[in-house]
Amino acid sequence: MTANGSTALRAAVPEEAAFAQEVPPGEPILEVRDLVKHFPLTRGILFRKQVGAVKAVDGVSFDLMQGETLGIVGESGCGKSTLAKVLMNLERATSGQVRYKGEEISRLSGAGLKAVRRNIQMVFQDPYTSLNPRMTVGDIIGEPFEIHPEVAPKGDRRKAVQDLLDVVGLNPEYINRYPHQFSGGQRQRIGIARGLALKPELIICDEPVSALDVSVQAQVINLLEQLQGEFELSYMFIAHDLSIVRHISDRVGVMYLGKMVEIGSDLEIYDHATHPYTQALLSAVPVPDPAARESRDRIVLTGDVPSPANPPSGCRFRTRCWKAQERCSTEIPLLAAPAWLDGLARHESACHFAAERDIEQSAAEREVEQSAAERGVEPGAAEREVGRSAAEGGGGPGGTET
Repeated sequence: MTANGSTALRAAVPEEAAFAQEVPPGEPILEVRDLVKHFPLTRGILFRKQVGAVKAVDGVSFDLMQGETLGIVGESGCGKSTLAKVLMNLERATSGQVRYKGEEISRLSGAGLKAVRRNIQMVFQDPYTSLNPRMTVGDIIGEPFEIHPEVAPKGDRRKAVQDLLDVVGLNPEYINRYPHQFSGGQRQRIGIARGLALKPELIICDEPVSALDVSVQAQVINLLEQLQGEFELSYMFIAHDLSIVRHISDRVGVMYLGKMVEIGSDLEIYDHATHPYTQALLSAVPVPDPAARESRDRIVLTGDVPSPANPPSGCRFRTRCWKAQERCSTEIPLLAAPAWLDGLARHESACHFAAERDIEQSAAEREVEQSAAERGVEPGAAEREVGRSAAEGGGGPGGTET
């Protein structure tokens, strides 16, 4: 390779200095555009041929602002953890862009990827398998210093590890213990300390409290909030528990079958949800008041979740949606703010008929859906007339494009 070629190659690979600039509060630190991750399905023994693909993440776009927490929710298998792995480059993206501080990072390797991982760290779901049982706590937390010696010189590493243990609420004298000597909550604190070791700006939390007891969950969540203020961190927080996500998140994104179907502030999503899937998720949140539990209107979705290897055409939620019409099977709804809504209801929602939930109308729709299921009618087919009438009456969204 020529000297000019070598210079061009070095310029194309971002080094540590490329990510050193400060991002003002309110500006995106991470930008994701049309991110796709497909896992190929093959057939054959000697000559393998691709016959399809599992569309785990299929066109996800969002921004993560400096200093904020973005919660990602959705049922199991919707692509949340795959999204986190692609952002960390643990899985290579099939297509799309991931920009950190304006730099494209989804195709990096070698020195460029090393520079990115200095600033983006991850806390894994299972504290029992994410820590090497053959390594001491000191070795686990200190391992990032071996890869990035500039963060902590060799003589200062033991003290740095002990300081991190103290920050996450563990005794610094535990430095020589092994993971099996700790409880689940303590192990997750060790995982958080490892994530903080390199002083990152962004931490991706992949269901960090789902394997913990409820009392321990509260401690870990409070710890994460404390660390965010102390170290000026940005979080992407993935979880199933909607109450935890609301507690810690500034904005919330809802995923279904590899796509983002709704995104907005915690108040917009929890109190003014407009996508039917989000409304169904919120209706399933346990209520601690027995009287309120008896009187509330649950949305019970019919049918199974479609296979990500063969998702429905058009809107992917249409096979389980009580608002589904013919348009939903032919047009893919865009993730955009519906023009016919206003106030807090006007946030990004990927639904042709996005609207806040009307409890009385929803109860009637549930009754129609149940009756249709008993008669063996395809889910959504019996309600199309109901939805069409609502859309045509008094300025509904039926004829409006976003």
